[in-house]
Amino acid sequence: MDTSFNEDTLDRPREACGVFGIYATDTDVARVTFFALYALQHRGQESAGIATGNGIAAAVHKDMGLVAQVFTEDNLARLEGHLAIGQTRYSTTGSSHLRNAQPYLIETMHGPLGVGHNGNLTNSPELRRQLLERGVGLTSSSDSEVITQMLAAPPPGSDNGDPDWEVRIAQFMEAAEGAYSLVVLTRNAVFGVRDPHGFRPLCIGELPDGGYVLASESCALGTVGAAYVREVAPGEIVRLDASGCHSRAGSTSSRPALCVFEYVYFARPDSVLEGQTIHRVRQRLGEILAAEAPVEADVVVGVPDSATPAAIGYATASGIPYTEGLTKNRYIGRTFIEPSDRLRRSGVHLKYNPLEANLSGKRVVLIDDSIVRGTTAGPLVNLLREGGAAEVHVRVSSPPVRHPCFMGIDMADSEELIGFVKSTEEIRVHIGADSLAYLSERGMMRAVTEETRTQGGHCNACFTGEYPIELNGYWRDRDKLAFQSAWAQSGDFE
Repeated sequence: MDTSFNEDTLDRPREACGVFGIYATDTDVARVTFFALYALQHRGQESAGIATGNGIAAAVHKDMGLVAQVFTEDNLARLEGHLAIGQTRYSTTGSSHLRNAQPYLIETMHGPLGVGHNGNLTNSPELRRQLLERGVGLTSSSDSEVITQMLAAPPPGSDNGDPDWEVRIAQFMEAAEGAYSLVVLTRNAVFGVRDPHGFRPLCIGELPDGGYVLASESCALGTVGAAYVREVAPGEIVRLDASGCHSRAGSTSSRPALCVFEYVYFARPDSVLEGQTIHRVRQRLGEILAAEAPVEADVVVGVPDSATPAAIGYATASGIPYTEGLTKNRYIGRTFIEPSDRLRRSGVHLKYNPLEANLSGKRVVLIDDSIVRGTTAGPLVNLLREGGAAEVHVRVSSPPVRHPCFMGIDMADSEELIGFVKSTEEIRVHIGADSLAYLSERGMMRAVTEETRTQGGHCNACFTGEYPIELNGYWRDRDKLAFQSAWAQSGDFE
């Protein structure tokens, strides 16, 4: 039985993974990658890993836990070389188990091959079956291992003796469906790859002393002293090697679809997507929410930290003062100490405390970025009332989440999404708020696109049910669990 308590018990979808890649001579690439993963920790807190190469051989260290728990001075010192990739992970396809930790690193006839993956392949069962039929053994339930083996063993009819990794990556892109941002380590280069729809973000940075990096978010660039260059385009293959940074088209799509939840919740506020800071977009979400769902109140309070910019935007647009009403314990992390029955009733009490001086006798507008399963909003409302709030009006800076995500975000099945099974009024009663209102889908998209400097589309399927890709019967029939069940029956699967 899993007796762990962590942030996953709260009402938040699990973030997409974070990936990083670097090619730089005369640089401690393992240490740089460590600090980059530290900056990307918000995207994955189950496992972390780094693989390095020196032009001859490669090495990897990975384990379950936070980045600072996985790496030490000793194991970082053993990761030598001038190129590296790293990943910090949440499980989507594949369980939370060491065998699924990344990067994957294998030996091929052309030297080492390492892969770090952020996303989800929607046709992974078909690709897995093809590999197994060809005699390729698989050791995990992760679609990231499928990607690794597809690159290592090109399709029948291809020249297996051709070491042109760009060609192999392009062949993979033609066969793969779904979401993927990849960092790929070979003997002499690091590649960055983004799926044709651009579901998951990836950007390029340049180091001051030479060399380039790839990162899921631009916030990691500043941490390692790299200057932001640009985003990797959907369908693009980027190669980092001794001669610099190079680009070629891998595959294209007529429908770009960056995940809109990156703006709503996932990305760090200081990151830049499509030429705009996440913090500013979240402020606009709050400003538009204030216009769509006004209320008479005394103070505006945000759920720290992701909803704080939206709360500031709501306060600015409404004229209602913003104040801190909840303090957050930022040191919970993962623990395997089981809480008592009383504490287990709500992890909220372990993570948040009300500021009574700012709440007593006040009509409070509580701003949250999303309500997914409905397990956190109610306890938060109760906390505010315990802190003395006379009224609690909940405003959500995104529409109701009604549909699962198949592109790399651990969204629950529809039946587990409170926005799917309950009306807004039923949710209000469920959470005990005096009133409840969501931002409209139109208002959300207006906030996201108002200042974009790139022309592209967005995936908002978790709100609308309109998926940008065709979903086959595998997803509908939930055959995703078939391979995982085989591991479970062996007694070695969590």
